[in-house]
Amino acid sequence: MENIILLSQNELAKITNHRSGEVKFGEKIITVPKDTDIVEFITNSEAKFVLFGIPEDIGVKANLGRVGAASAYDSALQSLANIQHNKFCKGSNLLVLGKLNVEELLEKAQNLDANNKEHRKELFKLVEQLDIEVSHIVHQICNAGKIPIIVGGGHNNAYGNIKGLALAKGKPVNVINFDAHTDFRILEGRHSGNGFSYAFEDGFLKKYFVFGLHENFVSKSVFNTLKELTSRVKYVTYEEVDVKREKNFETELENALNFIKNEPFGVELDLDAIPNIPSSAMTLSGFSVDKARHFVYYFGKNQNASYFHICEGAPELDDSKNNHLTGKLIASLITDFMKAKIG
Repeated sequence: MENIILLSQNELAKITNHRSGEVKFGEKIITVPKDTDIVEFITNSEAKFVLFGIPEDIGVKANLGRVGAASAYDSALQSLANIQHNKFCKGSNLLVLGKLNVEELLEKAQNLDANNKEHRKELFKLVEQLDIEVSHIVHQICNAGKIPIIVGGGHNNAYGNIKGLALAKGKPVNVINFDAHTDFRILEGRHSGNGFSYAFEDGFLKKYFVFGLHENFVSKSVFNTLKELTSRVKYVTYEEVDVKREKNFETELENALNFIKNEPFGVELDLDAIPNIPSSAMTLSGFSVDKARHFVYYFGKNQNASYFHICEGAPELDDSKNNHLTGKLIASLITDFMKAKIG
């Protein structure tokens, strides 16, 4: 894990707002001491969950999207540090590893124009380097017997999450994805729109369920692909549940769980599926924050839920005075997942 910038206790203390008579998450969260064997420390830690951030938007840029997702991790960490440590959720159950060092990759990406064919190929290569780093970290966390929680970056990082879990389990794994898009697009080079199709093609992804797909955002060719793979890839659209009211939200949660629950699975959540959340593909319509939180808790309760990934949030794209709210939402989703797993 040489490419992780470790979070120190001193840095954590600086972003924790101490108050007399209260105990904040930041006072109890575990960090890895300097000059310590990271994997050994994680393995022996009392924490059940290991969180790390991916402060990048290279995959989004390669997908011709709006950049800004690099800011999600820091925003989420500040909010998470100031949640109350109490009987419902304890900061001591969480080890915050730190963030992936992507500075060099971001610097290279900054000088590339995604609309230039040759430049876009270079962006694809940078995303492939991210894949290697993310899968390595997830693999090691899972091998240590812990549950990874991954924050930030584009949905390109789903590939590394899936590969890392699959390598740790020694077999292909399943995924449930709360998303307005499939991210199952053509294999044209790695970006945020094809993390799942590449994981499927490379044999790491066995079954895939997209929850809340927006009918207007999916091309005919992708729908045709999904139709051909119907035994292994399924979806329910947002419109079927909340617009046409042809299907029931709770019933579809159950159907999705029945589809994936027999193997270890990852829980993926793209913040661009929730209305008015600053993200690379912000939407005005979609499932509410409350439904998103219930989704996370529902799937987190299953024993085979093996990682949680929140992506595409972009606090820096929020021009209002409330740009801390995206981080606050991410922190709530993290604790919802933790509560579900701990019971």
